[in-house]
Amino acid sequence: MRQEIQERCIMLARHILTTGDTVRQAAQRFGLSKSSVHKDVHERLRLVHPGLFQEVQAVMNFHHQVRHIRGGAATRERWRKLREKQ
Repeated sequence: MRQEIQERCIMLARHILTTGDTVRQAAQRFGLSKSSVHKDVHERLRLVHPGLFQEVQAVMNFHHQVRHIRGGAATRERWRKLREKQ
């Protein structure tokens, strides 16, 4: 694996740990696709820095557990804005 990709994996992981960003938020902030961020923190990071991988997995598991709540809130907000326009 190229050195720049290894550095990017570590940089993304540290960012996610400090900010608590989701994969989509991190992708937007770094100008990457969410697929690249996901692959970096779920597959490549395990090989590059196993300790950091474990820490990031805890944050990612939390995001996975509350995903349905965020989706419901977004839908509720969308309908609220639609009603306000009418």
